[in-house]
Amino acid sequence: MNVSRRWLEDFLRRPLEIRDLTERLTMLGAPVDAVESLHADLADVLVAEVEEVRPHPNADRLRVCTVNGGNSDRLNVVCGAANVTAGRKYPLAPVGATLPGGLRIEQRKLRGELSQGMLCSARELGLGQDGEGIWELQTDAPPGTRLLDALGIADHRLVIDVGPNRPDLLGHKGVAREVAASLGTPFRLPPLPNPVIDVPPVKRVGNIGTVGGVRAGTEDIQGCPRFLAAVLHGVKVGPSPSWLVKRLEAVGVRSINNVVDATNYVMLELNQPMHAYDIAKLRGPAVVVRRAVANDKLTTLDGISRTLDPSMTIIADAGGPIGVAGIMGGLATEVSAETVDVFLECAYFTPAEVRRTRRALNLSTEASYRFERGIDRWGGAEALRRCIDIIGVTAGGKLGDTPLDLGPGPANPPRIFLRPSRVDRLLGIELPLQAVERYLIAVGATVVPKPEDDRIAVEPPSWRPDLVREVDLIE
Repeated sequence: MNVSRRWLEDFLRRPLEIRDLTERLTMLGAPVDAVESLHADLADVLVAEVEEVRPHPNADRLRVCTVNGGNSDRLNVVCGAANVTAGRKYPLAPVGATLPGGLRIEQRKLRGELSQGMLCSARELGLGQDGEGIWELQTDAPPGTRLLDALGIADHRLVIDVGPNRPDLLGHKGVAREVAASLGTPFRLPPLPNPVIDVPPVKRVGNIGTVGGVRAGTEDIQGCPRFLAAVLHGVKVGPSPSWLVKRLEAVGVRSINNVVDATNYVMLELNQPMHAYDIAKLRGPAVVVRRAVANDKLTTLDGISRTLDPSMTIIADAGGPIGVAGIMGGLATEVSAETVDVFLECAYFTPAEVRRTRRALNLSTEASYRFERGIDRWGGAEALRRCIDIIGVTAGGKLGDTPLDLGPGPANPPRIFLRPSRVDRLLGIELPLQAVERYLIAVGATVVPKPEDDRIAVEPPSWRPDLVREVDLIE
């Protein structure tokens, strides 16, 4: 599991020192296998303001710029880009800096004019494909500020080893919850810029219902006991904003478009895989979970045609399969630049069923990895709302109807009775009752003291399937 330090910091609203963070995660049962400093090769690049641009006396295509790099001495920089303008800010690689690819900046003369640095394009910095002109920065950061700090991309990527019994740690929220408990500090979801869609609570209507004109639900209760659905009309599919792209790139995920990126963001943040469908491509229109029938076929998003069998739980519209449940969607209904109306699927698929199908198809994905281990059956409504909010911010649109919660739904986790005397005996130390309660509450458990029985009734959180016995709570 790739984890972004900055993403965790946004949950906790506080800075995290990387060495302390790795040690805490290891003590919490999530050892860190590797730490990668992101964009460390840009540490020398600064924000600079061009104060004057004049023609090069000996070259028609070159310009000589007077540059404020953050100190009292102005720099003379020769530049060949036509878009450099006085009063604007650009990335500056000063003398002595080394750029991605190993280019070291030296002071030298270009056609007789001294150049004391280099104004850079996004491509030269490895931060985009635009190499036609110098990258004009839209920032309030003063000259001399490190570019990494001005853009907010200085980060560490931690590769943590998540055991099969801790699926809650496959999302940033789960990791942040554990770190917050260790630090004794609160945490909450990072804010989004200006949410624009008012999302009402999901409505339960049985196993099958209609939302925004789309028939939706589950006919395979064993394979999919919970299915949440929403419809968004009038979205504008396009490139994601930089904050969303940077967040995905920080954990090694490539940006696709603002709608697909929203679903990936929710998976990485809340450990809830989701899928978006282009309603114009749905037959019926319908999105229903069912068992495959003999000789069902589906071309998945990777472009491969796959033959399905009746042991597999699939997603289907009125004409046939459109996705393999919990693993991968179909190519025919993918969201593209022409998409206007979107159907959002947010489901709980039974781990054993996903595992069986994944093995049969030899198809492993980020979604199947999570569903096989067991996601939070109670967390779907939060994830659906979060995804709608992100799409609203990045792609616009409006809800076609109240989102639906379909299927029999999750049952309450069974209570576990914890005896403080047993805690002391197994741990070898005496813990005050208040401390025991505090530790359990910090990881999301609900506790009800029963002093007359010398025990505590504990309802483990739905995201912790590993907590099933008294000894699990003690551990």
